[in-house]
Amino acid sequence: MKEAAPASAPLELGTEDISTLLRKYAIPAIIAMTASSLYNIVDSIFIGRCVGTLAISGLAITFPLMNLSAAFGTLIGIGGATMVSVFLGRKWYKPANKVLGNTFTLNVLTGLLFMIVALVWLDPILRFFGASDDTLPYARYYMVILLYGNIITHLYFGLNGIMRSSGHPMTAMYLTLFTVILNTVLDAVFIYVLDWGIQGAAWATILSQTAAFLVIMYFFSSARTTLHFTFKSFIPDWRIARDSLAIGFAPFLMNAAACVVTMIINQQLQDYFGDMGIASFGICNRISFLFIMVCLGLNQGMQPIAGYNFGAKLYSRVKSVYNRTVFWATVVVTIATLLSLFFPTRIVSAFTHDPVLIADSAYALRMMNCAMFIVGFHIITTNLFQCLGMVRQSIFLSLIRQLIYLVPLLYLLPLWLGGDGIWWSFPASDVLSFVTAMIMRFSLLRKFDSLRDGDEADILGSKL
Repeated sequence: MKEAAPASAPLELGTEDISTLLRKYAIPAIIAMTASSLYNIVDSIFIGRCVGTLAISGLAITFPLMNLSAAFGTLIGIGGATMVSVFLGRKWYKPANKVLGNTFTLNVLTGLLFMIVALVWLDPILRFFGASDDTLPYARYYMVILLYGNIITHLYFGLNGIMRSSGHPMTAMYLTLFTVILNTVLDAVFIYVLDWGIQGAAWATILSQTAAFLVIMYFFSSARTTLHFTFKSFIPDWRIARDSLAIGFAPFLMNAAACVVTMIINQQLQDYFGDMGIASFGICNRISFLFIMVCLGLNQGMQPIAGYNFGAKLYSRVKSVYNRTVFWATVVVTIATLLSLFFPTRIVSAFTHDPVLIADSAYALRMMNCAMFIVGFHIITTNLFQCLGMVRQSIFLSLIRQLIYLVPLLYLLPLWLGGDGIWWSFPASDVLSFVTAMIMRFSLLRKFDSLRDGDEADILGSKL
């Protein structure tokens, strides 16, 4: 039985024009995700220009561990945000409120466990990820501070996603912009003025996220919002936890796979190019990730619209928002490809003064991103399966680009092409994952074509 809708319930998701909705939800999400990526880039620029080339390499060593931390954060946060949007579509407001509290509790538990394990074995982990005697101190100084703030990071990103899914995309965007601005200011103070080096960048990140987290807690403490904290909502509900973890498992595996892949890349680069190769990848990865974050922002804009309308059995609207999101994601990654091919030197020179590192990074960026124009389709299609609760398909698509295709190529292509084979592995994996996603997309849309709005969606095999 449907509950009475609170005044702030996002009913527009099922009625307003799809293009208008996508602009309303995607643009704030894109700004937020781009801003989130920007403060990582700002950290890299400050570290590269003020601390040095070895510090850039040390920062790149931390990427796998940060990806793994993000994996546990998305395991809880994205699953919770997806459940909230579907529950709101079905007018299930009390269960949606319960998801909010459980997202908080689960993020605290996973964040605390990850922090303890990582701190106990930090040096061996960083060595395993490719740290040398020269880069290990930089990586350790940076990660110790981030790990002590790990719970706050998980809570900030998880609750920010639920804020967006519950009909407040602009508020979520403003909060992320706030963290970027504060992080940039603190970077300048801690690194330039106080001379804290790479540790200053870590402190700037944690303190800016803490400030935003406190604002989010205040927001969800108000009973005037559709979702708000209550004492009972924090009590673990293992059914909600199970469903949330199942939905979030695909993005979790994507981030965990990124951890494994980055570790392998660092190890291969250390063997072929040494610390300078890892530094080049660190720069290229930050640049590429900026455009990927725009696509993920489009994903976040699409997610509440697709989830709500799927819950409301308005399948034509689900197809419409998917097709529009794919188009705009393709535009974004095509721009990334063109910039990487024609202006690589100008782009990478923002991160370092070292002429050798600039030349190596520009060469790597051109090869890595030459097929990036097809990546957007894969990212959005994976998210569609996730929005529909089709867990197995979403997990499979999450893994193929980074793990199933890229990892073997990282070992095979260098045997034939030398160190360049590492860079060529990226476009080869992009092409293979694009073909796979295209096949699965056609299969799904054929099933959608057999449904009319209002039909039961059992034919899709959804778990929601």
